[in-house]
Amino acid sequence: MTYNNIITETDGKIGIVKINRPDVLNAVNVETILEIETAVKEFSNNTDIFVIIITGEGKSFVAGSDISRLAEMDSLKARVYSQIGQRVLSYIENVEKPVIAAVNGYALGSGCELAMACDIRIASEKAKFGQPEVKLGLIPGHAGTQRLARLVGVGKAKELIFTGDLIDAQEAMRIGLVNKLVAPDKIIEEAKNIAHKISEVGPFAVRLAKTVINRGIDANLTTASSYEMEAFSILFSTDEAKEGMKAFLEKRKPKWDK
Repeated sequence: MTYNNIITETDGKIGIVKINRPDVLNAVNVETILEIETAVKEFSNNTDIFVIIITGEGKSFVAGSDISRLAEMDSLKARVYSQIGQRVLSYIENVEKPVIAAVNGYALGSGCELAMACDIRIASEKAKFGQPEVKLGLIPGHAGTQRLARLVGVGKAKELIFTGDLIDAQEAMRIGLVNKLVAPDKIIEEAKNIAHKISEVGPFAVRLAKTVINRGIDANLTTASSYEMEAFSILFSTDEAKEGMKAFLEKRKPKWDK
């Protein structure tokens, strides 16, 4: 499929989505968000792809929403924009295949929200994160108030959202917003390294693990643990688990079905 605002490519079992609006630091609009959704769905439906990476072309991940578009919105249009953004990020968060954010620069506003919707965040040592919407008289609209609090805690999330302050990659790492920091020229390489590791283990097991974690995070421990128990036992009925255990006992690499 041909896109206007993103680039897609594959590397073995990895599907890569690059936001490609470097002239505006990859700021997103409705069209861009919908293209990201379409690309992730295509990779999700592609049985040859095990892991998805989302990154930005050039020196920025996503510098936020396109302010020139926001300035034209009334309340109804803003509500639709928020609905679309929340729907797409929820899809990314809950799609069965793991999604890695390779944050190569600014991840502000909608960009920080996009990164938070991914399962793993690898950041350049020069990356910047923030939810600066209050500086425009706004608040995050793509569930940033909710995901940030869940990732870094309510107090820190309130501080960042109330002040609109930006934080550097080192602070983002300290508070648990990112998983790993790497040199700017190593960001895609490291994201691919992690993606390759994931693609070498049981694909159905990984998908079930993601589902169980996401379903259980807001449940009480008893309910969440029951999700794990059911998923754990279901895997014993799969050829994947049989192959994995057999390969271990035979001291060889497993041959996974797609």
